[in-house]
Amino acid sequence: MDLLDWHRGRLTSRRLAVLVKHMPRDSAVSRELDGDGAEWTVTDYLLAAAVDHLAAANWMFASVNTDEDAEPPEPPAPVPRPGDVTEPEEIPDEGLAPSQAPSRSELLRFFA
Repeated sequence: MDLLDWHRGRLTSRRLAVLVKHMPRDSAVSRELDGDGAEWTVTDYLLAAAVDHLAAANWMFASVNTDEDAEPPEPPAPVPRPGDVTEPEEIPDEGLAPSQAPSRSELLRFFA
């Protein structure tokens, strides 16, 4: 396929748009538009979410079952995903920040 065919009138704009839209994930256009996310499929995102949820569940279980005087376990770091530009923040000794901590209703749903 020659892109000059569009300029010469042998390739319609609609056909060119369809070809560009349905390019494979490993094409240069997809990598330019989506960055590292071009290589991740829906399955990859779901697997990363499942790993994060399992790690959080294990952390909650360990937190609930530790002695009150013992040092609480450190919360798990999420699996890095494409497009994450920030480094994971250091967790203060006081525990999770209020925005990161699970709410009471989330804990009740989890342990119910």
